[in-house]
Amino acid sequence: MITEKAPGKLYIAGEYAVLEQDCPAILVAVDQFIRVSITKSKTSTGLIHSKQYSQDSIHWVRRGSKMVIDNRDNPFEYILSAISFTERFCIEQNIKMKVYDLHINSDLDSADGKKYGLGSSAAVTVATVKAILRFYGVPFSNELVYKLSAVSHYSVQGNGSAGDIAASVYGGWLAYQTFDKKWLEAELNKKSLSEVVNEAWPGLKIELLTPPKGTKLMIGWSQKPASTSRLVDETNANKAALNGEYKKFLADSRQCVLKMVTGFEENNIALIKKQIRVNRKLLQHFARINQIAIEIPRLSKLINIAESFGGAAKTSGAGNGDCGIVITDADTDTQALENEWRRNGIWPLNFRVHQITLAQ
Repeated sequence: MITEKAPGKLYIAGEYAVLEQDCPAILVAVDQFIRVSITKSKTSTGLIHSKQYSQDSIHWVRRGSKMVIDNRDNPFEYILSAISFTERFCIEQNIKMKVYDLHINSDLDSADGKKYGLGSSAAVTVATVKAILRFYGVPFSNELVYKLSAVSHYSVQGNGSAGDIAASVYGGWLAYQTFDKKWLEAELNKKSLSEVVNEAWPGLKIELLTPPKGTKLMIGWSQKPASTSRLVDETNANKAALNGEYKKFLADSRQCVLKMVTGFEENNIALIKKQIRVNRKLLQHFARINQIAIEIPRLSKLINIAESFGGAAKTSGAGNGDCGIVITDADTDTQALENEWRRNGIWPLNFRVHQITLAQ
């Protein structure tokens, strides 16, 4: 049996803007994993099984009078896409296909099945790609896994940045800028997958960061799940109408995240904390102009409690639920902060940053 794992992620800064070219974000990988095990099938029939995903609900939308299933929150769509593209790559290497069983196990949801917002669709994509490459004996680098996973994920989701893919592949703290989606679509239409993954992708930047000594990341869970895909759909629909304000948001977010990266480079926790607070205000304004809820009351409470203890806090990811993050230093009474969170219905998640040195 071959087992591969991929960690979940949290956004630290740069959400929504990261969907566009030249707009960086900062993410972190956490030590909660999706594991994919693969074995050669004993029969002519293969199996894909996950006890976590067996009860997954299906969302649908109305388009006119037509009912349309939205499969972007269904993990099996990402698994099947990862299989399809990874096998396509293997076939291009003249590898003969086999029948196998896949077993998926996840730490990325709560015990009762609620999502923490740790990027389970990205992690299951990455772990599946790695497992299949290992099964077929294909040597792989982090870059190859990232690119195959990004293509697989984007083909299902259609509107992401693939920053969560990068965090699941590279681990640790990282600064990330997305690739040119139109370029990728055009390349995939005219070239083999092997050619595309061997090319430099315009716009793509992945830089590992080292946090200043004494930096502590705290995570609070609102206990309310959110759907990133649908929130991104709503904001994408408003881009043209918000032309000037949207461009200003992108420019301000870019400046904020670049200053935060400088904080990492200069070992300056105070600068990182300052930019966390700036990014919170930018996202609050972005929510207002788009008429969406990013910082729901439970997340505002999480942030305000953290700030009262000297931490710098904001929502993480698309918002409207899931988690908030806090950057603290050695002076913060983290135990007292967590106790206050619990008194207010916020659940501390004691996850650590997961480092990955090399593709293994």
